[in-house]
Amino acid sequence: MKHIVIIFIAFIISAASYAQFQVSVSSGYAISSAGMKLGETVNVSETENTYGSYGEGANVQLRGTYFFNETFGVALGFGYLHGTDQTVSKVNVPNNEVDAIARARAFGASTSVVYNFTNHIYGSFGALIKIGGKTEAVVYKKAVFSQEEADAFGVPYGSYSETNYTEDFHGQFPLGFVGALGYKFDLNTSLSLFVEGEYYGISLKRKDSELSKFSTDIVLPDGTVAVHDYYSLDNLPNGVVKKTTYVDNLPNTNTDTSKKLSQKVPYSSFGINFGITYKFKGSVKKQ
Repeated sequence: MKHIVIIFIAFIISAASYAQFQVSVSSGYAISSAGMKLGETVNVSETENTYGSYGEGANVQLRGTYFFNETFGVALGFGYLHGTDQTVSKVNVPNNEVDAIARARAFGASTSVVYNFTNHIYGSFGALIKIGGKTEAVVYKKAVFSQEEADAFGVPYGSYSETNYTEDFHGQFPLGFVGALGYKFDLNTSLSLFVEGEYYGISLKRKDSELSKFSTDIVLPDGTVAVHDYYSLDNLPNGVVKKTTYVDNLPNTNTDTSKKLSQKVPYSSFGINFGITYKFKGSVKKQ
């Protein structure tokens, strides 16, 4: 026991004598690492699946790293993902058009172990969580009226409804994996540049969603808007609800449209980041 205490004290003294703190800022772009089905495209001749990940897009990160010695350290990072548009539904058939995309606007945090293989090459791995944000769906729908519907609305045959809405999806607390391999180049004793490949492995289980915008116009065959905001957030059509809750089970007799079965959506990605690191002068190793 005495020997263990002596070794532990020696390690603390050694770590404290070297202790180095640095801050990094980076930006990069990630692509889908394991695309899952997100939706479908439909035309008169075929239906095709669309694949992707909501983790695809541009990101910025702020990371603080504390090194105990020349090779080993721990890092805490915060980042923002500005996801690219992913096709959820694209329909182009007679009398019916749909164009629905979804994209991530997410804040995340990570904690990692960092290891310097050489003075220039390093690696890290750790845990990743999503701490805020949403998956935003933006939807456009056009539906041409039948003769009966046109008569009911008092408009000429060939008129149609045009609906635009935005729905914000929120997920349950997730836990994922983050790993990176990078190369750094020292500019001086305080500043260095780096480039790294980074992998995120994470999925989100949906918790709820809410309409933030909704508008349906009645449009004449020549494109003139006959009625603006026939439906709106304050006057939703039958069967459409402002807020939806996602659950793991529903009875077969369920008629509550505000509840739907939950699903997991992919955020996994592989990206390239470029950044700059500042080592605090007070913590730079003394020669």
